Amino acid sequence: MIRLAKKSEIDKIITVTKACAAFMIKNGIYQWNEHYPSKQAFLHDIAQEELYVLEVDEKIIGTIVLSTHMDDEYIPITWLTSNEANLYIHRLSVHPEYQGQGYAQKLMNFAEEYAKNNDFKSVRLDTFSVNKRNVNFYQTRGYKQLGDIFFPKQSEHPFHCFELVL
Repeated sequence: MIRLAKKSEIDKIITVTKACAAFMIKNGIYQWNEHYPSKQAFLHDIAQEELYVLEVDEKIIGTIVLSTHMDDEYIPITWLTSNEANLYIHRLSVHPEYQGQGYAQKLMNFAEEYAKNNDFKSVRLDTFSVNKRNVNFYQTRGYKQLGDIFFPKQSEHPFHCFELVL
């Protein structure tokens, strides 16, 4: 089940993302760290009603943020569609114990259906260039890689920006 997150679930959400960060670091992918994703970011997402959680057997195992706000880092990118009616995906996670079972696909299917049902022109996101598994995941779903951005507090390596035109 995918549903809006509740403020009371913040500790469970942070547990999932910390497990993801540790798993990535263990595999040499320094995408998430002590600065990102932050509790403050998730609390903001909840307040904006943009954070969704994936529950399995009444346990939160994944997250996804669906936002209409374009971050300043995205301004230099030459997108495929105009900068209006776009859905931005952030902080997609699936607890490592549940990875490889199609849950990330379910979260992305949910996001893309949400975008179609709400008349968005496209879905936009970024993913860490070093995380080849994620890059392939989005390319396989039909997302087009358009350019790179940097998050200095996260990594010296770029993040690839992707867009799926609906």
